[in-house]
Amino acid sequence: MPHRNRGHTYVSHLGADARGTTALSWLADHYRHSDTATWAARLAAGEVTVDDVVATPTTPLRAGQTLAWRRPPWDEPDAPTDVVTVHVDAHVRVVDKPSGLPTLPSGGYLDHTLLAQVTAVDPHAVPMHRLGTGTSGLVLFARTPQARRELQAAWRDHAVTKTYLAVVSGRPTWDAAVLDTPIGPVPHAALGTVHAASPHGKPSRSVARVVGACDDGTVVQVDLHTGRPHQIRIHLAAAGHPLVGDPLYVPGGHARDDARPTETGYRLHASTLVFRHPGTGDRCRFHRAPPWPDLPADLADGSNG
Repeated sequence: MPHRNRGHTYVSHLGADARGTTALSWLADHYRHSDTATWAARLAAGEVTVDDVVATPTTPLRAGQTLAWRRPPWDEPDAPTDVVTVHVDAHVRVVDKPSGLPTLPSGGYLDHTLLAQVTAVDPHAVPMHRLGTGTSGLVLFARTPQARRELQAAWRDHAVTKTYLAVVSGRPTWDAAVLDTPIGPVPHAALGTVHAASPHGKPSRSVARVVGACDDGTVVQVDLHTGRPHQIRIHLAAAGHPLVGDPLYVPGGHARDDARPTETGYRLHASTLVFRHPGTGDRCRFHRAPPWPDLPADLADGSNG
């Protein structure tokens, strides 16, 4: 059932591009999920402030100001909230996120997010990375400022290992492959801008290996060596094998022309997470099999993780 949240305040710290603009023009230009008339109505209702003063459509802006939109409570779309705690100690929490649950607030989601579910029982927990809404699997949270600093440093030093399982279309001709298609933002007629394969994108690297088969495709294990948005989905599509059910990416790693905003429909699971414990220095390895009924038995028990 729809859930009515308590509303939320979205805060923007204005940069040089705000100079010479008005509150209405800046909002309509930067937050295109709503049209100009909708933003004008929100301004008229007193929902927007600039430096804590209620703004009007013609309020002039300048760099360094703080603009806030106090969004009233709204009915959030439904999402699964059955988050499983895999491990918790004084320093870290590891959870298993279901597919369909956003990691962080975005769009119409606020309370129906992994962050909200975890902080409801662990208020100081901070996610160290995120998974796409349609991606299930392991997410690591730091529970103390020291743990957060140490894990951030480990991520910068590429000392954290994440392994995924994905169901792709067809049967790759390779048993293992290095996927290094550059990834970057590209224009899209319906979505504005999306990340996709791009010759002007950032260097990206994934290592993929065929590990089995299931009812509707091939199971591929992927190790990430960079962390670009939608990297696995783009790289496997660029290799000619998009994820089965992916609503966005097609062979070549490009976004389909008729795509609409959606984050689910594919099978991608963060199955294994390896890191040095920020409190003890011990090597920690966690594994969760994906909730796929047709998963080969050797993958379900973690022997290929």
